Amino acid sequence: MENKKLYENCILCPRNCNTNRNDGNIGACMVSGKLKLARAALHYWEEPCISGEAGSGAVFFSGCSLHCVFCQNEEISRGQSGKEVEKERLAEIFLELQEKGANNINLVTPGQYVPHIIWAVEQARDQGLKLPIVYNTSSYEKVETIRRLQGIVDIYLPDFKYMSSDIAMKYSKAKDYPEVAKAAIAEMVRQQPNPVFDEVTGLMKRGVIVRQLLLPNLLEDAKAIVKYLYDAYGDNIYLSLMSQFTPLSNVENYPELNRKVSEKEYEEYVNYAIELGVENGFIQEEDVADESFIPHFDCEGV
Repeated sequence: MENKKLYENCILCPRNCNTNRNDGNIGACMVSGKLKLARAALHYWEEPCISGEAGSGAVFFSGCSLHCVFCQNEEISRGQSGKEVEKERLAEIFLELQEKGANNINLVTPGQYVPHIIWAVEQARDQGLKLPIVYNTSSYEKVETIRRLQGIVDIYLPDFKYMSSDIAMKYSKAKDYPEVAKAAIAEMVRQQPNPVFDEVTGLMKRGVIVRQLLLPNLLEDAKAIVKYLYDAYGDNIYLSLMSQFTPLSNVENYPELNRKVSEKEYEEYVNYAIELGVENGFIQEEDVADESFIPHFDCEGV
């Protein structure tokens, strides 16, 4: 049973805005308690063990509680784009993506709708959904919220954006981000402590992949994140070392971010991870920092 009371005086995320989102009020996540989706379609640009050849069934949710100044999906993270739907429609979308041949159901920036998502996944499973559920998040999540997803989520795909609280404050107004992310990821690993792959397809069935998007001029912070994750979890998780940062118009007031990551920066980043002993990881090829990786949020499939 969906627990809509969680949207009243909402404290689902660390912002603790206490907004009654059930009444149509907009919370710190920039959306109300009404489900709002921007796209539901096959997506081919995730890690190889997520997308495979058939694609990941990506459902992009409107809204986000983190508000990074460099957000690549700003159009939807600010709640500006998307279509409101009922929770029954979300369950139908999961099944439609399965019919289209998706490898999994990939919930993108979903934290503001956890009660709806739990209901829809359970409903879809009752109606024949067999695909793994991927939870694709910024990691600015409460442990209590992640704990509700035990038995619902098969694969966690969290970011770890900042190790420095000062940097987190500057770019996301979330000084507590490092500690929040550490606790959230620890709960994810508790639920999915070991990666499991399909022996035939190589697709991930269960596990945790932590993404770290290298930002310009923040190489040392990125290294600190990689070291922390490897020291804490070793080969029990996968690391995805990303170079795809694309400067958009939203970073005009942050000139230090107004460029792509250099080949030299990324090479040093990857070499550092290798020297640490990281073996379970993904790296990106050159020239992936391209706006083509940002999908059109035109409500396809919604």
